[in-house]
Amino acid sequence: MLQSEITKIFNFNKYLTNPHYIVSKTSNTLIFVTIILLSICIVLSPARAESAFPVLYEITIPIELSENVTVRTGSGNTSVIGKVVALPQTTRWPSYSASAWGSPGEVCASAVNALHMLVSLEKGKGRTISIIPRETIAPAAGPGASLVISSMAGTGIFGAWAPPVGSQVSILKKETGKQLPLSIDNLPEKGDILTITVQKKHHGYMAEIENRPGGRVIEWDKNGYHIIGRVIRPLAGSGRFEGTLFQKTGALRANHCGVIDFSSSERGAIGGFQIIPWDHALYSKEMQGAWDMTQWMIIGPSDGKAMMGGTPPLFKEILVPGPSDGERLWDLWSTYGRKSLILVRKNGGQWQKLPEAAGRKDYAFKDITHLKIYFPFTDEPAQ
Repeated sequence: MLQSEITKIFNFNKYLTNPHYIVSKTSNTLIFVTIILLSICIVLSPARAESAFPVLYEITIPIELSENVTVRTGSGNTSVIGKVVALPQTTRWPSYSASAWGSPGEVCASAVNALHMLVSLEKGKGRTISIIPRETIAPAAGPGASLVISSMAGTGIFGAWAPPVGSQVSILKKETGKQLPLSIDNLPEKGDILTITVQKKHHGYMAEIENRPGGRVIEWDKNGYHIIGRVIRPLAGSGRFEGTLFQKTGALRANHCGVIDFSSSERGAIGGFQIIPWDHALYSKEMQGAWDMTQWMIIGPSDGKAMMGGTPPLFKEILVPGPSDGERLWDLWSTYGRKSLILVRKNGGQWQKLPEAAGRKDYAFKDITHLKIYFPFTDEPAQ
């Protein structure tokens, strides 16, 4: 884009220096510099827009035992949602494969039983540090690599206040007073303050998936629908995904750069299924079994080439577990709307709730022909 703008500038310059148009060298130079600056502004404007999203809320966690974990909304309201009960002693490397598709200094997984944050990329693998509830099953966190808080799994920052993948993580250093992004050179230490910033970004309303080989993956937004992918391997059954113990049927258990995990069992039981991008199924050793089992749906990009892992709307920025029963956010619409729910159609019939299926049942969902994932929202519709 910048190259084309510069070409136009040189053509314009020749025009100005034509004998029929007498322009002083000083004026010509000023015009040239002005257009160069305007061209650079055009190229850089998307980056500026990216940082201009308003803050929805911030999560603040002091790296100090017994200190309060708080959230502060963009309007200034503050709530206490837990206490710090254990500090991290290390980080995890190599972490789970899909962590490498995140961006250092951001949340790379948001779930009812853990938050994972990407510290760095080393030798093509992610280094992570995690936040987990005191009551949890979270093997991906790694021993000693977690900040533990008193919230129950599926609540607080693991429920109503869960940050989406891609939320920024920063550390305010006690010694220097400087706040910088989380990194290998800026890890949380005792006395520091960790902050997760959740921005209000614009996105579509829902995704609709045709559960068959070649089925369309469609995103709906204010401009209509867009085909964003295709089904490579359809879903047919439920499996024993441990974190579903802390989520209700039809609600999101976890989202990270390579997984959408829905619970198909009530809280207290284990059962669910996962939707994964083809890159995760192709390149991650731990996911090779997905090609032979019914508990995973594998989807690919509409162009048959692009990477889907770590990209919105399905694997970054949008999906969150949402409020558990009894949790409240700042108003009716945020409490009602800030959750990722799913509906299904059986044999092309009417939309209905996801049927309950606990444990491993290889063909519990064999009659499901369509899935619809609702994206979270916080504002009253049509406002």
